Amino acid sequence: MVARLKRKNVGDIKEILSVGDLNRAVAASLEDRFDTVWVSGEISNFKAYDSGHWYFSLKDAEGQIRCVMFRGRNGQVGFMPQSGDLVEVSASLGMYVPRGDIQLTIQTLRRAGMGGLYEAFLKLKAKLAKEGLFDEERKREIPLHPRVIGIITSPQAAALKDVLSTLARRAPHIPLVIYPTLVQGPDAPAGIISALKAAEQENVVDVILLVRGGGSIEDLWAFNDEQLAYAIAQSTIPIVSGVGHETDFTIADFVADLRAPTPTGAAELAAPRRDQLLQELDAITQALLQRINQRVECEAQTLDQLALRLSHALPNPDRMREQIQGWQQRLNQAWSVRMENWKRNQSHYQSQLEMLNPQRTLERGYAVILSGGKSELHAVRNPRELQVNNMYQVQLAEGKAKVELAKVEVDL
Repeated sequence: MVARLKRKNVGDIKEILSVGDLNRAVAASLEDRFDTVWVSGEISNFKAYDSGHWYFSLKDAEGQIRCVMFRGRNGQVGFMPQSGDLVEVSASLGMYVPRGDIQLTIQTLRRAGMGGLYEAFLKLKAKLAKEGLFDEERKREIPLHPRVIGIITSPQAAALKDVLSTLARRAPHIPLVIYPTLVQGPDAPAGIISALKAAEQENVVDVILLVRGGGSIEDLWAFNDEQLAYAIAQSTIPIVSGVGHETDFTIADFVADLRAPTPTGAAELAAPRRDQLLQELDAITQALLQRINQRVECEAQTLDQLALRLSHALPNPDRMREQIQGWQQRLNQAWSVRMENWKRNQSHYQSQLEMLNPQRTLERGYAVILSGGKSELHAVRNPRELQVNNMYQVQLAEGKAKVELAKVEVDL
């Protein structure tokens, strides 16, 4: 409600409004007067704030008007506008009361002349988003060190030259496989899908670059094909899209596992720089050598500790040598004593044997009478064994003799 302040003048009373009241009254009048309007013009002074809101002006040869597009709305645009773009917007007309500026609050924004194509783009985008084709959870990780890179594009496209040049500079060691196809026109979507299937059947590349240079929405429309979107989502090989310029967005960009702003950007995202890899490898080598040296030093210290413990546990070599010499002397002495005892015992045993030798008895005048055959001779100990007319052998000190007894008298 507009506040009314009254002041007495000479002859009448006039209504006096504050500036804020006036601006609010104008804003309300504009909102009542104008429903949603479509306006075309050129963007100028475009600014995207950290809050996500966009502020710019629309102008043509006859005038300009301030515009604002809030974050909840501009997320559906599909490209990042910039000053100089010709666009069409649907908006509500109002006034920003604090500054008194008439402005458009924009609901939708599209490139000028897109008309039905842009509407179809937004409709398909909403459908596929609802089906989950844009969800980050379903997207595959791009390999950090691909062994082979596949490229899907037109052989005549300038984008291919940019990609090949970038890959040759960054990663000349990585082999490339090109799957040629149309990237513009009514036959392009089927050609791109066929190239994707060929890459999957060959199964030799680790990542695919889907690239094309910039152009109008009509030029890029092949990448807004619904069947192509499903083919990208179902691919078993990770896909990096690099379609158009940085401000261009296609359905393929949203479905791909990773979106690059340009074809060159796609090559940079897919291939690590060779010099960086060499630096990383050198750093890893240095770290490994350091760890090895640390381990060797640690083990050397452990070995020193074990050697110290071992030297304490073992006797002193000099002392052991002295002990061995002492044991040798004692062994020699013990052996000498043992030999002397053995010699002495041997002499004693020899004396005993000499004393017990029958020959010595015979030498003292004794004789032994043997009876029996040659193999069964035995000493006669009892005189009753002596028989007349029997032959006996008499063993004497200096020989033996055979005798035959003629007469035997036993004297016990």
